[in-house]
Amino acid sequence: MKFADTLKTLPEFAGDKLLLTDAAGVEVATIANAPGSAGSFRVYAHLAQQYGAIDAEAAAEGLAIFAEHTEDASRNPGKHPNIDRLIAVLATGSPLNARIE
Repeated sequence: MKFADTLKTLPEFAGDKLLLTDAAGVEVATIANAPGSAGSFRVYAHLAQQYGAIDAEAAAEGLAIFAEHTEDASRNPGKHPNIDRLIAVLATGSPLNARIE
């Protein structure tokens, strides 16, 4: 299934942005709920709701949701930073906490 199709099956979340923090509480990234990043906002919010944090299991699901974009991110590091972040979580096992504001 393509990313756009899978995205339609995910719940919508209210909020302006999603803050990602590491285990020490240091902010790692912010994903805006705005054009250009609303899909990533929705995926990360869904993963945080399902898993409580973005851990390796959540990252694996997120990479499956991003579908064709995951392959592109693997071939082009830096092109899809929100996917790169999931790849890093999966590789390191270091989870991220997520909070919608």
